Amino acid sequence: MALPKQINLVTFDVYGTLIDWEQGIVDAFNNEAARDGFTIDRDELIRNFHEIERDIEGGSYELYAEVLRRTAVEISKRVDWPLEPSRSGFLPDSVQRWPAFKETNTQLNKVAKKYKTGLISNVDDKLLGQTRRHIPHDFDLVVTAQQVRSYKPDMAHFTECARRMGTKKGWVHVSASYYHDVEPAMKNKIPVIWVNRHKDALEPGHKKPTAEVKNLAEAVKLLGI
Repeated sequence: MALPKQINLVTFDVYGTLIDWEQGIVDAFNNEAARDGFTIDRDELIRNFHEIERDIEGGSYELYAEVLRRTAVEISKRVDWPLEPSRSGFLPDSVQRWPAFKETNTQLNKVAKKYKTGLISNVDDKLLGQTRRHIPHDFDLVVTAQQVRSYKPDMAHFTECARRMGTKKGWVHVSASYYHDVEPAMKNKIPVIWVNRHKDALEPGHKKPTAEVKNLAEAVKLLGI
């Protein structure tokens, strides 16, 4: 599947693509754990976050703020940090401080001058509103997990986006997550650019995305900008 010759809409995943969520949660956990004189290994934290968040999102729908609270509690158990569940709100409270990547706003400005833009994110509306202070752009379309009561890689985000557009023609999606975005986009026959920031290798049997790049700047070049 090639990129469309005429692009009408470019949608972006948010956390990991535009926002450095890894640094955000590392800072949040380090700050909270320091209250107890506890330290958490960064790689262990990120690995556990991926596993636990994915499991929780695979269950019955609940707001992303609650997903983060439950994830914080489960991570604390795995790393033997005696966190009281009543303190787990530190993680959703930290979302407002998760930083944008340095390149994000420069590249978004370039795309917005030429195409319509949108956000497709596994988040609730309140937390995304806080995050958008770091990416102050007028997006033409926003689809959240709260709006579709589902989490990617389920298809609901993409189905809803197509419904609002009235077509999938001329649509390109950009994401750093193969699992959450690239796979479902390809299943929906939506051209997708994988921003492979960590240089992850494709697992056996996984299909190649429409294009693979190292950062947003490279993605924007592929969009003809």
